[in-house]
Amino acid sequence: METLDAPTTARNRDRAAATVAATPTGLLIGGEWRPGSAGDELDVLDPATGDVVASVAEATPEDAVAAMDAAVAAQPAWGASSPRERSDLLMRAFTALMDRQDDLAAMMTFEMGKPLAEARGEIAYAAEFLRWFSQEALRIEGRYGIAPSGANRVLVSPRPVGPTVAVTPWNFPMAMGARKLAPAIAAGCTTVLKPAEQTPLCSLALADLLGEVGAPDGVVNVLNTSNPGPVVDALLHHPGVRKLTFTGSTDVGRLLLRSAADQVLRTSMELGGNAPFVVFDDADLDVALDGAMDAKLRNTGQACTAANRFLVHRAVADDFTAGLAERMRDMVVGPGLDESVQVGPLVDRAARDKVERLVGDALDRSARVVVGGERPDGVGWFYPPTVLADVDRGADLNHDEIFGPVAAISTFDDTDEAIAMANDTIHGLVSYVFTRDLDRALDLVDRLDTGMVGINRGLVSDPAAPFGGVKQSGLGREGGSEGIWEFLETRYAAIGTSG
Repeated sequence: METLDAPTTARNRDRAAATVAATPTGLLIGGEWRPGSAGDELDVLDPATGDVVASVAEATPEDAVAAMDAAVAAQPAWGASSPRERSDLLMRAFTALMDRQDDLAAMMTFEMGKPLAEARGEIAYAAEFLRWFSQEALRIEGRYGIAPSGANRVLVSPRPVGPTVAVTPWNFPMAMGARKLAPAIAAGCTTVLKPAEQTPLCSLALADLLGEVGAPDGVVNVLNTSNPGPVVDALLHHPGVRKLTFTGSTDVGRLLLRSAADQVLRTSMELGGNAPFVVFDDADLDVALDGAMDAKLRNTGQACTAANRFLVHRAVADDFTAGLAERMRDMVVGPGLDESVQVGPLVDRAARDKVERLVGDALDRSARVVVGGERPDGVGWFYPPTVLADVDRGADLNHDEIFGPVAAISTFDDTDEAIAMANDTIHGLVSYVFTRDLDRALDLVDRLDTGMVGINRGLVSDPAAPFGGVKQSGLGREGGSEGIWEFLETRYAAIGTSG
């Protein structure tokens, strides 16, 4: 793709390269940055060009054991630290992250391609998890009371779960690291973080920042690897591990749950989505179109919360389709370090190939292209914003996450049909509903099988709200007051009384 503003893009690229150069590229184990035990390295690629951005240390299962050993050794002291100590650490990290927002955003765009404005937004979003859980660290409470029989007192107190394995995805590399590390730190848990192979740099930078602001050695450890199976397996079968938190595909989540079962680990799973975007005939179409752009094109459509299926009432389908096509046709596609770009590349070749396959299957089933639908020539893994109309319910993209800038539109005639179509999936992460009828909206909140619902809004994520799904979209919640309890166990003591 052609760079639209070459001088500004060059400056942003220089900033990104300088931030990469200042970021450790080793494994972080027990407070020490070290090479992998086998001496191998993993190349990080710029998805806009395919060029190598950096090379980072490649972990082995032996490194995984060493990292978990460090987390286990650090757990007693960190678990006994005061809530104020943990809170203050997270607030210092919040301030430091915001101070480096522009530099880290440029590096994020360099390694995973999202437009620079979105990358800046993600840094701020990640920082909010640090700030939110700095406050939650001070709100961990138990209870004390008299047993109904009067024979004893009941003391209930929370305690840290203990050493945690955190596995994060590539699509929000800073935010997902912060969303897992912040509650773990707040609860008093040590962590071994395994970032996605496409985007290790953000996790390395976040861990380095936490060390700079005072995280004790061993509280946060990081392992990069392009062969995650053996490395994560070694972590999950370490005798000291107590918890697994994972964000990624449902298929991988199933495998990890099986491994976690061997030691009956506490698990949190934020898995795949297949979000329906339901537009009723009374919807404000301008509001619905604004929401559609947010829900579909954020991060070039590479989000588990992305609208995957557009279900539009037949009476407004033509107008909605035309409006969405017009807006998507006007989006600027190109390298994310160009300030004018609104849609960047997909993360890698495999991601683009999947989008092409899903679009091809829909077209074979009589869908029609309204805009887009063909990848451009040239370097980088780009795919244009695309609108498909008359999509058959059996099309693969109605059952698989598209993870790209493709809006697939189908129609419905009444509320019951819309709900049946929306719930026709193994997933249940988020739904979007657009209607002016409050009673209808609240009825759908109850009847849609998802953990989250956006009403007349295309974005639902908020550090102060519980994020998570039902069915095969996951277990547990991240964020909100609920999020810290995923890292706490409940201990009960029965206290006898004399007389």
